[in-house]
Amino acid sequence: MSVKLQPEGIRCVVTGGAGVIGRELLRILADSGAAVMSLDINPLPDNFNPAGITHIVKDLSSDALNEIDGFQPEVFFHLAAAFERSKESPEFWGVNYKDNTLLSHRMAEAAGRIKSLRAFVFASSYLIYSTALYLSDSLWPEPVYLREDAPVNPRNITGASKYYTEKELEFIKEYLRPELRTISARIYRVYGKGSKDVISRWIRAAINGQTLDVYNRDNRFDYIYARDVAEGLYRLAATQTAAGVVNLGSGQSRSVSDVIAALSSFIDVEITDRGRTEDYENSTADIALLRNLTQWQPPTTLTDGIRHIIEYERQTRRPSL
Repeated sequence: MSVKLQPEGIRCVVTGGAGVIGRELLRILADSGAAVMSLDINPLPDNFNPAGITHIVKDLSSDALNEIDGFQPEVFFHLAAAFERSKESPEFWGVNYKDNTLLSHRMAEAAGRIKSLRAFVFASSYLIYSTALYLSDSLWPEPVYLREDAPVNPRNITGASKYYTEKELEFIKEYLRPELRTISARIYRVYGKGSKDVISRWIRAAINGQTLDVYNRDNRFDYIYARDVAEGLYRLAATQTAAGVVNLGSGQSRSVSDVIAALSSFIDVEITDRGRTEDYENSTADIALLRNLTQWQPPTTLTDGIRHIIEYERQTRRPSL
């Protein structure tokens, strides 16, 4: 990696370090020589121990944050979040308030008071953009590329919480910490090793010889590999001109059928096509700003990402009893 956070040994906080993106980011930061405090409600895997990482298990929505204040970080990566499906259940509303809105509010408050902090990178979401831009009752022939200045109308309560946090960070920069560089990376459809995303679930099911239920196979998404998300967040933190809202996706439009085809190139897959059950989605990141700022774009193709996850799942698979 050509770009690096400076100076050597820079102090970084990562919330959500035990998550699929968080673990990848911890590896990148460890390789860069940073001193890292990772925080998550979950522990890190037993075999995960990159150098220079201190991991603390706590509920960031309610527990004291003394360790963060005492660490005096210079760079803050806020990844911790809760997600459900796009159409969220009523039971998720309370979870969203606690683990998205309230938790992120507390991290924003920390950004406002920790004077050592130079950059705050927030893992936001494309769910903030207006669905009128990319949902339709008819199949569109061309990809819809969403730019950072596209209209906003959050798709669900997760998107609303992400947007609220973006606005809080804008307030902190404008009124409390004008010297603080804040970055809201609007992330698209993440898939990765050990994740709960649909691609990873399908891979595990296929390895186990299970039939895959496929819905809305003509839907098109911007699938981005978790390692690429982590590297993008790192590069945005290291790029002094990066600030504000930045799309973080692959910049490629791929259908559900494309995912099945890529998976089928490695594993024999049986599917049950459940047909169309909702409006067509056709969402893709316009990543021109990301490229201009970082001189980089996510390199992992959908086929390569699926291959990496298959290798990971086969290596970590436990024999059936």
